[in-house]
Amino acid sequence: MIGLIGAETIGLGAISGLIAAAVMNWPMSHRADGFTPAYVAAGILTGRSADTVPFRDAVIAHHAAGLLAGILYAVVATVIGIGVPSVASVTVAGIDILAHLLASTLVVIFIYVFFAHLVLPRAGGRIYEEQSTAVRGQWLRSSLVFGTTIVVVVPLLAVVVAS
Repeated sequence: MIGLIGAETIGLGAISGLIAAAVMNWPMSHRADGFTPAYVAAGILTGRSADTVPFRDAVIAHHAAGLLAGILYAVVATVIGIGVPSVASVTVAGIDILAHLLASTLVVIFIYVFFAHLVLPRAGGRIYEEQSTAVRGQWLRSSLVFGTTIVVVVPLLAVVVAS
């Protein structure tokens, strides 16, 4: 990405992650179980049952997770970019495209595995026992929407920042 991990890189990742989380709201809102993953995550963070978490808390947890995943993307992209030989490097607005695509993919995999296989089992209760397959499927779809948005938004924001 842009040199060593700096405020600009972290900021670009954070804003991109927040945008990606906001984009995820649309498909999540169009499914009956769409926001269940956000309720589960908020429930674990607040020590409540997912069934008792207010929608506001679920949305805050969802967007905070998007922001943090964007920062994770920036760190991973920077580390990968350091290791990419300059011969294989194609950059757009200071972003190494190979590092960008690899980091996006790794972050999507991390988000899915972390939430579907580490967070969800901690939720326990009815959601885990009765809805775990549906919730994991929703997390997979949400993760893919997040990754696709990151792939598109990061270069666009980098062009805006560079100009």
